[in-house]
Amino acid sequence: MKRSLFVKFIVAYIVFGVLGFMVVAILSSGLTYRYLIRERANSLYSEATLISSTYSETGNLNLSTDAVSQQMKAVSTFLDVDIWIVDRNGKVLSDTAEEAHKNIEIPDFDSTMTGMRYKLGRYHDLYPDEVLSVMAPVTRGYTTGGYVLIHEPVENIVASQNDILNIVYLTALIIFILSLLIMAVFYVIVYRPLKRITEGATKYAAGDYHYKITTNSEDEMGYLAETLNFMSDEISKSDDYQKQFIANVSHDFRSPLTSIKGYLEAILDGTIPEELEPKYLMRLISETERLTKLTQSMLSLGTLDKKGFLSRTNFDVNRVIRDVCASFEMTCQKKELVFELTFAEKKEMVYADYSKIQQVLYNLIDNALKFSNPKSSIAIRTGIRGQKVFVSIKDTGIGIPKQDLAKIWDRFYKADQSRGKDKHGTGLGLSIVKSIITAHGENIDCVSTEGVGTEFTFTLPQASYELPES
Repeated sequence: MKRSLFVKFIVAYIVFGVLGFMVVAILSSGLTYRYLIRERANSLYSEATLISSTYSETGNLNLSTDAVSQQMKAVSTFLDVDIWIVDRNGKVLSDTAEEAHKNIEIPDFDSTMTGMRYKLGRYHDLYPDEVLSVMAPVTRGYTTGGYVLIHEPVENIVASQNDILNIVYLTALIIFILSLLIMAVFYVIVYRPLKRITEGATKYAAGDYHYKITTNSEDEMGYLAETLNFMSDEISKSDDYQKQFIANVSHDFRSPLTSIKGYLEAILDGTIPEELEPKYLMRLISETERLTKLTQSMLSLGTLDKKGFLSRTNFDVNRVIRDVCASFEMTCQKKELVFELTFAEKKEMVYADYSKIQQVLYNLIDNALKFSNPKSSIAIRTGIRGQKVFVSIKDTGIGIPKQDLAKIWDRFYKADQSRGKDKHGTGLGLSIVKSIITAHGENIDCVSTEGVGTEFTFTLPQASYELPES
């Protein structure tokens, strides 16, 4: 594009101009010639008719040339033509061209060439060059005494044609020159912005996503430039996220793997006494479970990134809450925690993906248990507002620092306090929760105060408010 687009446009423009000029020249030449022939023939016939009328008015059907000689010479001089008077047999009785053809017999004389008919040629080879010939009869009553013939050299008509064509060609040339403005408009509005866009695309292909395409236009070119700028920003964010993702995964995998390797080496070289081996083996199992949980969370995120992953049905969200709470019974006993369940209705039917909402509840309740103080309670409430079912999970734990609230939904993000409190977190739980709720077209909010606790609230559509299948 850089090397040829503008050149191609110029070449195409020149070719178009040349071909257009040739077409105009050919068409205008032929059309003008035929038009002038017809118009001149009509004009000559009118003059021939006037002369024949003069003869008729004299009452002399013997065609005496003296009566109209002055008129014939005046017309001949004014129109630059030859005027003949011929009898019915084709004998030239009078010729304004210094009697050049007087008294000659016209071979194969055609007395029917009257009216609006005309003839092109050398007129029976009596002229060396082409002439335009017309003929009008001289009549009195119903008797034809002879004919008036007018011959005009075709070169006179060609000269008039050339004068008209010169005007046409000059006009076409002026239009062609003025149309160069199209080239300027193309360069400013199309080519120059397109060149900037191409340069930007080349930069993006080379990995320079910080390059910005500058354009002042608000048309399609400007829209394309803005779209590419937006695309580069998104790719840059994705690239940064990929780097951060790899760094976080490497960190979260390295820690348990280092622990596992260290414990196994200590067991093999006898550093750990045989009677303590069960204790450290349990630690190894804990580290492998941590790796398993991290792997499962990453697989869940991979599934959530795909569109159309939801399988919605109608189910009782209250029952799901009870089932999930029951699965944490042992954890609650160890920390002496209790669940306070408050349901507005006995059944709260929702239209959502059962397994995904179960995962949301599991992650939120698991977080609440991790960060709640011992011998405290976790309040879980459901209610109805309009056609939405609200689910709230509130703990009385350590809370989330204000500066971390906006980042808790980021993948692999862990607040320093939570990292110190819980070494086994992956930083993916809340990101998964956010992705699932967003995929349902719903919202989830978090309100937290340090030292007081945290409350997560999300919405789900009621069963009667069915959404189209995803």
